[in-house]
Amino acid sequence: MKEETKTAANEKSGDNARKRPLFIKGESTDPYFNLALEEYLLRRRSEHFVSVWKNAPAVIVGINQNTAEEVDLDFAERSDIKVVRRQTGGGAVYHDLGNVCYTIIDDYDGNRDNYRFFTQGVIGYLAALGVRAEFSGRNDITVDGAKISGNAQCVYGNRIMHHGTLLFSTDSDILARVLRPHRLKVESKGIKSVRARVTNLCERLAPMTADQFFEGLAAYLSRETEPYALTQADVAAVQTLVSEKYSTFGWNVGTSPKATFRGEKKFPFGLVSVSFDVENGRLGNVSVNGDFFSVKEISGLNLTLNGVLYRRECVENALADVSSYIVGGTPSDIAEIFFM
Repeated sequence: MKEETKTAANEKSGDNARKRPLFIKGESTDPYFNLALEEYLLRRRSEHFVSVWKNAPAVIVGINQNTAEEVDLDFAERSDIKVVRRQTGGGAVYHDLGNVCYTIIDDYDGNRDNYRFFTQGVIGYLAALGVRAEFSGRNDITVDGAKISGNAQCVYGNRIMHHGTLLFSTDSDILARVLRPHRLKVESKGIKSVRARVTNLCERLAPMTADQFFEGLAAYLSRETEPYALTQADVAAVQTLVSEKYSTFGWNVGTSPKATFRGEKKFPFGLVSVSFDVENGRLGNVSVNGDFFSVKEISGLNLTLNGVLYRRECVENALADVSSYIVGGTPSDIAEIFFM
């Protein structure tokens, strides 16, 4: 009888242990993989998870945003900065290896303040390092009024995913450049990013390095979890999501609400003004005009550009015969206006 009681207690203890969150210490810095992994864990697994991870240089765009409006896509492509759309709302953020990310997947509770609840672990870790941080606004963590962390959430069934960033030693010059507001006039139905004063934690935690900060956060958030290593089946499923969704132009740029852009530039051959829509990643309602000379009617150029993918290479290819419409103009000249 005692043995049966002991066995039952062990089984009960085992059940409780299995209910502890599983902790994943991210090994990949591929933004496509990391964003796909979040979807996989939320939608295709049933356990609770905590994860700490990093991305190589990338812009992570909110699910309701127009990517073309938020990101300097031409600069991002030239600088090998990946642009990836996430599952959650909110504004666009810049990641690099000086930025530490964390993800928590748990049961959804609509009766609690979920943003405050899920940020307490990070605030606790910072307090242990002597940094007084606080939850601020709707989804930020700040230090002395400056933002060091942005957070976002989404709900799937009875599960909630919370994730956030922590600026440790992010390249602020690149951040400002790639997320720079578009110099073209924009009218958009997308959700715009809210620009805030930001600061790097390394300014308060020197000589700590980003890697040391990462390891410390991982140790702090994993205290009441069980370690979990991705299986081959996990990785294969995530890689499928990468190839079919997270690495595709259609998901990252194409699934964007409509935005209308207007801009102009003065060249030796005349003033060129353009207006165009970008919806689902393609040009529409293109109108090019100005005081330049033409051989062919400019309406032909407008028709040629409609429907073209909003990528520098694609626009330049569509402008191959532009000198017939804008005498003296080159594909590179005119494409520049579309990506200023």
